[in-house]
Amino acid sequence: MTISNSESTEELKKQCKSCNSPLLNSADYCSKCGAKIIRNRLTFKNLLGHFAENFFNYDNKLLKTFWHLIIHPEWVINGFISGVRKRYINPVNYFAIAVTLIGIQMFIVNRYFPHWFDIAAVSVEGTEEMTAAWMNTVLEYQSLVFMINIPIYAAISWLAFYTLRKYNYTEFIVFFLYTVTQMSFLLIIPQFIAMFFGRTLGEMSFWVILIQIFYTSYCFKRVFNLSIKGIILRFLWLIGILIILYIIAILIFLGIMIATGSMDEFIEAQKQMQEAQGP
Repeated sequence: MTISNSESTEELKKQCKSCNSPLLNSADYCSKCGAKIIRNRLTFKNLLGHFAENFFNYDNKLLKTFWHLIIHPEWVINGFISGVRKRYINPVNYFAIAVTLIGIQMFIVNRYFPHWFDIAAVSVEGTEEMTAAWMNTVLEYQSLVFMINIPIYAAISWLAFYTLRKYNYTEFIVFFLYTVTQMSFLLIIPQFIAMFFGRTLGEMSFWVILIQIFYTSYCFKRVFNLSIKGIILRFLWLIGILIILYIIAILIFLGIMIATGSMDEFIEAQKQMQEAQGP
């Protein structure tokens, strides 16, 4: 920044707190780093004002990304992949926000809505304990599972959409960083409403899965510009791959149960249940 000789010595003494460049008293932003000049002492009132300015104005990237992923997901996803990196929040940061919110959500659910984790409604009779053990493991490492799912979904979709040759594997990761995060945002409020009215995860699982399938299909259709028939065929192929992987995951889980001795406990519990029920 260049300051003329006519400017006062007092003005030369003021510096940007971010980059230490000289500032004029009348400056609202640093001409070197662009930082906003803060003159008022921090109070609760201006803290709330700063929050509102950053999160509720029209130009905010977070709200713009969220809204456009609903009405025009192709703008966000294809835009980022093609090199538009300033208009929306990047997928890694968007995903990080979701992971943080999931942690907060889990804390609230554990403390105030523990009934939410009941999955008896989707358990096959006689396998309740095994299903509960599986769910407890998933919930214990939910953030890790959330992250691991991204490259798995990307790999499956890369296979299902390979003939289109539009996205490579990394670009599918970007697709799912955005879409999986968006689904987690869209489901937060409905899930809390369901908890408030005493519903459980088992009872709501069908609707959660239906929303996930609908939104993912919607994004695929718009991003790849597919017809209804085309998206149905691709999605059936994708579900087929998922079923195969799900079976493999169950076999791995059973193997872990056998290796850790949990399977013996499960079998013994089943025997005791049968004896208690009688002939």
